[in-house]
Amino acid sequence: MMLRFTIRFILFFLLLGSTVLEAQIRFDAKVSKKRLGLNERLRVDFEMNENGDNFDPPPFTDFQVVSGPQQAVSRSWVNGVQSFSKTYTYFLTPKRKGSVTIGQAEVTIKGEVYKTTPLEIEVTNAVEKPNDPNNVEGLIDGNIHLVAEVSNTNPYLNEGITVIYKLYFRNPISVSDVSELEAPSYGDFWSHLIKIGRAEINMRGSYKGEPYNEVIWRKVVLYPQKTGQLKLEPLTLNLSLSVPSNRRDLFGRRILTQSQKTLTTGQRTIRVKELPQRNKPESFTGAVGQFDFDVILDKDALKASESFQAKVKVKGKGNLKLFNLPNINFPNTLEVYEPEHDEQVKINISGMEGTIEDNYTIVPQFQGKYPIPSVEFSYFDPLSSTYKTLNSQDLIVDVFDGPTASVSRNNAQTLNRNQLLTASEDAFRFINLDTKLTLINQRGFWMSRLFWILLLLPILLLFSVYMIKRFVMSKSEDTQSLKQRKAKQLAKKYLSSAKNEVLNQARFYEALERALHNYLKAKLKIETTEMNKSKIEILLLNKQVEQQIASDFIELIENCEKARYAPGSSVNIQGDFEKATALIVKIDRQL
Repeated sequence: MMLRFTIRFILFFLLLGSTVLEAQIRFDAKVSKKRLGLNERLRVDFEMNENGDNFDPPPFTDFQVVSGPQQAVSRSWVNGVQSFSKTYTYFLTPKRKGSVTIGQAEVTIKGEVYKTTPLEIEVTNAVEKPNDPNNVEGLIDGNIHLVAEVSNTNPYLNEGITVIYKLYFRNPISVSDVSELEAPSYGDFWSHLIKIGRAEINMRGSYKGEPYNEVIWRKVVLYPQKTGQLKLEPLTLNLSLSVPSNRRDLFGRRILTQSQKTLTTGQRTIRVKELPQRNKPESFTGAVGQFDFDVILDKDALKASESFQAKVKVKGKGNLKLFNLPNINFPNTLEVYEPEHDEQVKINISGMEGTIEDNYTIVPQFQGKYPIPSVEFSYFDPLSSTYKTLNSQDLIVDVFDGPTASVSRNNAQTLNRNQLLTASEDAFRFINLDTKLTLINQRGFWMSRLFWILLLLPILLLFSVYMIKRFVMSKSEDTQSLKQRKAKQLAKKYLSSAKNEVLNQARFYEALERALHNYLKAKLKIETTEMNKSKIEILLLNKQVEQQIASDFIELIENCEKARYAPGSSVNIQGDFEKATALIVKIDRQL
C-alpha cells in the first residue's frame, strides 16, 4: 500500500513538472533601442528558450535589412539545470521618419506556433553622430564620411555663400551605389544647384589632413534672405558598400561583403548679419557685391518722331537677380515706354556674375535739347563692409527737324476741341425716343403648351439618364477584359528585353531593372533613374497605387540591385520575371 502511494506521488510531481516546463517556453523580440535617427542602425533579436523550427521573420516593410539573419545557439548547465537559448539577429536601417512597427515573428516549438509581440519604433531626423551598437561592420566607421563644406558661415544678408557636399572614403571600402535619402530644401535662402554631371572620384582627396578618396556629390550657391540663425538642413545618402570579410577564397583573396550605410552631413547653422544702417544711402535697393554702373544712350542726336534707347547697366559679381535697377528721370515732353529687362548672368561656384540691364525706348515729339540727369546707384560691398555709390554722367539728347513745343501745343488744343464737339453730337444718338408698348401675358399659363412641356421634361430627363447609365455600365463590362489584355501586352513590351537574357543573370536583372524604370517613365512622364527607391514608392502612393503593390515594386527593384551588385546571392529569375509581369499589369490597371 505504501509503495503504491509513493509511485502515484512521484508520477504526480513528474506530470506537474512537465506542465510547468511547458508553460515556461518563451519566444521574445528585443531591439537595441526604441528611438533612433534616420541614419542609425537597429539590432533586432528574436530569442527562444527551446529549440524551434520554421522560423518566419516579420516583413520589415519600413526597414532595409543590412545583414541577417545571424543564428546563435547557446547551451549551459548550472547546478544540474540545463538552459537553452536560440537567437536570430537582424541589423536594420529605417526607410522613413515617424512611428514604424516591427511586426510579429513566428516559430514552431514542439508542434505549437509561438508569436512575438509587435514593437513600436520611433525614427527621428538623421543625427550627426550615429550611435550604432553591435555593428557587425565596424570597419566602415571611421573610413567613410559625408561633409558639407560651407564657404562662409557668417555672411551678410544677400551675400552669396557656397556649400559643397563631399563624400570621403578610403581603403578597404569601395562604393558601388549612392542614392539620396533626404535632400535639403534651403527654405530661407535663394538657391541655385550647380550641375556637376557624373560624379567622379578624386584619388588625391584629403580629410582632416589624411588621404581619402573624394567624391563631390552636390554644389549649391545660396543667398540668405533672412537675418539671424538660419538652419541648413542635412543631406542624407544611402550607400551600397563593398567591405572585405575575414573569409578568403581558394586563391587566398578576401571575399567581399555587400553592406548598406546611411550617412548624413548633420544640420548646420548659418549666422546671417544685418546690413549696417549707418551711412546707408537713400538710393540703396538691396545690391550686395562688387559692381560697375553706367547709363548709355545709343543716339545723342536724332529727328523728331524717331526713337532712341537709354540703357541702365550694372555689371559685376553679387546678387544680380535679387535687386531692382534705378529709374531714369526723363523730361515730361519725352514719350517713354516701359523698360525691357535683360539678364546675362552666369552662376558658378563663386556666385552670380554678369550684367543686368533695363532698356528704355524713348520717342521725342518736338525738337530741342533734352537733358538726361545723372542716375545714382548704391550697393553694399561685403569685403570692405561699406556702402558705395556710383553716378552716371549727365547726358544731352539733341532733337532737330521737327515741330516746336509751342506750335504743337496749339494744334493739340484745336484738335481736342473739335473732338469734344463731335462727341457731344453723337452722345445721345443711340437712345430711341419713339416708344411702343405691347401687352404681355395675354393668355393664361395653366394647361398651356408650355405648362405641359415643363411638367414632362424632368421625367424624360430622368429616364434618359437611367438608360444612358445602363448602356455605359454594360459597355464597361465588355471592355474590362480588353483592358486586361492590353495591360498584359504592355508588360510583355517592356519585359521582352529581359526575357531574352534569362540565361545570363547579370544581363537579365540589368534589363529587368531598366524595363521597370522605362515603364514608370512612360506612364508617369518622369525620369525615375534619377530618383531613389523611397521617392519612387511615395510617387506611386500619390498616384493612388496600393501600398502592398508599391512595396512589392520597390522590393523587386532591390532584388535587381542585389543580383547585379552581389552575383553570389541566390536569385529566382523565373519568379522575378513573373512577379514583374504581374506588377506592371496591376499598376497599369490602378493608374
